[in-house]
Amino acid sequence: MNGNNFDRAPGAGRTRNAPSDLGFVSNTGDEDTANKMFSPREPLRQPRTTPPLVENNGASASSSSAGADYSQQSVSFNYASLSGGRNSADFLVKSSTLSANAPEFVPFGSSSNEEPAYYDDSESYYPDFSLADMVTEFLGHLSSSPGSFEVDVEHIASILNSCVVTEELLKELVELIFTQSTSIPNFSYTGARLCNYLSHHLAYTSPSGSFRQLLLQRCHTEYGKRDAVVGGEPDIQKKFHSFVLFLGELYLHLEIKSSKGPPNRADVLLTALKDLLDSLLSVSVDANLICAVKLLKLTGSVLDDAWKKGGKPYMDKLIQRIETVLLDATCSRDVRQMLLKLVELRSSDWGRVCAAAAASNATPDNDPNYFMNEPTFYTEDGTPFTAADPGEFMYKCLNYTQKVQKK
Repeated sequence: MNGNNFDRAPGAGRTRNAPSDLGFVSNTGDEDTANKMFSPREPLRQPRTTPPLVENNGASASSSSAGADYSQQSVSFNYASLSGGRNSADFLVKSSTLSANAPEFVPFGSSSNEEPAYYDDSESYYPDFSLADMVTEFLGHLSSSPGSFEVDVEHIASILNSCVVTEELLKELVELIFTQSTSIPNFSYTGARLCNYLSHHLAYTSPSGSFRQLLLQRCHTEYGKRDAVVGGEPDIQKKFHSFVLFLGELYLHLEIKSSKGPPNRADVLLTALKDLLDSLLSVSVDANLICAVKLLKLTGSVLDDAWKKGGKPYMDKLIQRIETVLLDATCSRDVRQMLLKLVELRSSDWGRVCAAAAASNATPDNDPNYFMNEPTFYTEDGTPFTAADPGEFMYKCLNYTQKVQKK
């Protein structure tokens, strides 16, 4: 085989025909045609909002004239359609049977006799709070800031005076304060102070009674459940214990004004506290014993004085029952220690210290602290002495005076 006639290139000996597409030309064409990749086509039309552009050269002028004709046709079509739309709108307006003086349209099913809603622009945008929301907010503030009680309680009472004007609202107020005082931890003290203030400054009195009377009635209702709940479930016992401590705080702070002297405490609560202590000690479980210890630490001295004044040995009997519980009950070690400390506290007269002798009656013989505020002197050898040693004191002063005079 002749190597000169053998072509190893792929596709050797084959010829490529010119493409039939008008957009391409073959390699055999003239130079101008070979440089063109696409055949000339109709130029893009101009935007409708701008006039057609006119150029100097002939080719662009011809193409621009074609685009301008197309643009003018489009614009004329738009104006024609717009004018046609206006004519049709005018026709609809002229041929319409609607009238501006027609009666008001009322949908089916609605009453035409409804009065229009009245809006008072002077009121706040937000709706008024209910009594429950307002009291809950007040009590939450006092619980978080108990130190501001004296500053805020007058403002709270003035707002409640403007809101509580019916018997239902007064009962609701009593229930709200009672519930919050027995459910919020460590709020029984502040709640009792608030009850005392409102009992004197809440103006409204219902036919069922005043704020204080309704509060005592609510406490009596809870007091009547003592025998049933003292041995109940732990959650029920916990709620009952909160009520017991709140009643103790209420006895200490609730004052009843007297026309002949200083205000007195509510004696009805004194009897209730005695019965509650008996109920707690009758079921000697740890939770009941802890509640009894807390109540006696809180009110023990006041209860003891009140019972002694009335000639009733109730406190002695309670201490005897506690000693019996220490011997017989199977309470925990910590609770037993609490009961022992309580017995010791009562034996020391509830930790009260006897009053010192009056300043007018104090002498070096009956008051050991008579010379407490006197200055202390020291001898030459460093021995301290005071005016309690008058002989030594006068001797030292005389000796010192003689030495000064000799100098």
